[in-house]
Amino acid sequence: MNRSALSLIGVTAALAAVTGIATLTGAGTPEAAPAASAARLPVERSTLTCPAPSDSDFATTTYTSFTPKGGAAGGAGSAALLPAAGQDGKAPKGKPKPVAPLKEAGKPVTVTTGSTSAPALIGTADGALAPGWTVQQTTVIDAGPARAVLGTSCAVPDSEFWFPAVSTAATRQDYVHLTNPDDNAAVVDLELYGPKGQIKTDTGDGITVPPGASVPVLLSTLTPEKTGGLTLHVSARSGRVGATVEAIDSKAGGDWLAASADPSDTLVMPGIPADATSVQLVVFATGDDDADLKLRLAASAGDITPAGHETVHVKSGMTTTVDLGDVTKGEAGSLVLTPSGTTGSAPVVAALRIARGKGADQETAFLPATAPVGDRATVADNRTKGSTLALTALTSDATVKVTTSASTAGGEPVGKTLSVKAGTTVVLSPPDPSAGKGTYAVTVEPSSGGPVYASRTLELPRDGVPMFTVQAMPDDRGLVAVPASREDLSILN
Repeated sequence: MNRSALSLIGVTAALAAVTGIATLTGAGTPEAAPAASAARLPVERSTLTCPAPSDSDFATTTYTSFTPKGGAAGGAGSAALLPAAGQDGKAPKGKPKPVAPLKEAGKPVTVTTGSTSAPALIGTADGALAPGWTVQQTTVIDAGPARAVLGTSCAVPDSEFWFPAVSTAATRQDYVHLTNPDDNAAVVDLELYGPKGQIKTDTGDGITVPPGASVPVLLSTLTPEKTGGLTLHVSARSGRVGATVEAIDSKAGGDWLAASADPSDTLVMPGIPADATSVQLVVFATGDDDADLKLRLAASAGDITPAGHETVHVKSGMTTTVDLGDVTKGEAGSLVLTPSGTTGSAPVVAALRIARGKGADQETAFLPATAPVGDRATVADNRTKGSTLALTALTSDATVKVTTSASTAGGEPVGKTLSVKAGTTVVLSPPDPSAGKGTYAVTVEPSSGGPVYASRTLELPRDGVPMFTVQAMPDDRGLVAVPASREDLSILN
């Protein structure tokens, strides 16, 4: 039998098989039902990366892992963090021990370490524990020149990140931590942009992050220029990484800086504390056009235009810094950037550097622009005292359900529903379901109305220093759109 005959038999068999399937399902027939629209279903696997915490002898780090209830329809699941390899790619010796493994949804698990050699962590959740899985890493350094509270929600790996508000100034030590969760090496480029455009870097191109490893890069080693108010662009040529910046100021504490929301002409930075003594806006125009932006502060009673800072002009490819001073004037609020309408719109990224206290008792935190909550957002590691939730509605009124879940045995979730008027920020202390006996998680779910933006402030004062950290709360990506599919014989034509 020749090759042509064999090919014909193969095609005939394939057509018969496909036709059989189509006949059984009704696809391709006049009686077939129209295809359903894409469904939003719970994710089956989530990955997070946590940067290596401070190596200070005075540091204590707490990890809190949590998955909200109701993300998946029952069933088994697992969620745990494992130590990442060092920048040389060598894995830690011995069998790795899972950190903060979860056993069930709705119950936070917390572990604490004081080790000066605590590694970066790579975590995976699957099954019923995957939808909405979040991990909070909180480090308290209570003495020394680096004393601060450093908090971050462990990062979702991606191929691109923007970090406005980084610095190579003499008083700052900023490290970007790059963690590769995958089995193949990632290659990453780092670019810095200042007030005059891109800064030439000697060693920022082609940084290799080995599989399952974490590589910290000190930004001041990329350039001899000592400049504050910079924007860092992290892009992966191959693979993906989790990226977070550790920013320490020798005179004003420090914090982790998470990536800004994707470039947009409208950005929201929710939850500036009422007692902020200094607020600095750092904004970068990512596109080919300049951006003209209007600044508004969404407070409890409505929009306020910061005096003297009604608008800001940002040149394409350049970073602009605006000192807003004590813009909140004793009332918590959210900074909103929108096109001014004079020259159209252009995409930007932005972040705030926020200070509380004065002089030697000053402490710093960062608040990047964040995406709206969407379906649901969660932040773990809330304490009986010092946890504050900020909710901002931008374009229309919204109704929001806030649920708190305790790690203590017998602690039942506590729910509260509240309204947020358009253009305002609501600030509240979430109800503590632990009765003061442990940490708890806070979940935010908009139930009606327009988009809602959220953040959590955690205050942990020490010796008169108002130490604090702020975490933005974007959507937890617990649901993913799954398009409907059906057999289609037309692909054979």
